[in-house]
Amino acid sequence: MSQPDFTVRKLDHTGREVFSYPGTVLERTATSVTIEAFFSRYDRLELGYTVFERGDRFIEHFFSDRWYNIFEIYAVGGQGLRGWYCNLTRPAVIYDHEVSAVDLALDVWVDPLGQAQVLDEAEFAALALSADESRAVRAACDELLRLAAQRAGPFGPKE
Repeated sequence: MSQPDFTVRKLDHTGREVFSYPGTVLERTATSVTIEAFFSRYDRLELGYTVFERGDRFIEHFFSDRWYNIFEIYAVGGQGLRGWYCNLTRPAVIYDHEVSAVDLALDVWVDPLGQAQVLDEAEFAALALSADESRAVRAACDELLRLAAQRAGPFGPKE
């Protein structure tokens, strides 16, 4: 495993940094970066639909041309795919050694079988977003749900 060489910055809807963490770049394109990071915020986080544990492996896809990011999550100890956590965000700002993403509260969880659920509707509704931003987020959410239902893109079956 290589040393982390990249920083992920999560920002709230006002642009204020909420937290940051290190990662290692796996791939770059003109409009995206994929990194590997390991869960370290809590020893164990029970979410109701899944559990995150310290050491879980996250393969995180950030896009400068999409209103979301996608985290493919693997259980610590090689116990397999937990699922995909998708954050609805403003398009990411990608630099040489960091990425920042403005989290807009709405999330989509997709389990390993492709079953999706939308999370945090009330928090999203409470944000003071423009009508254009709200429409862009809803369209991105619909795209994620469509991809999950079709088992397309990142949501295809894993070996």
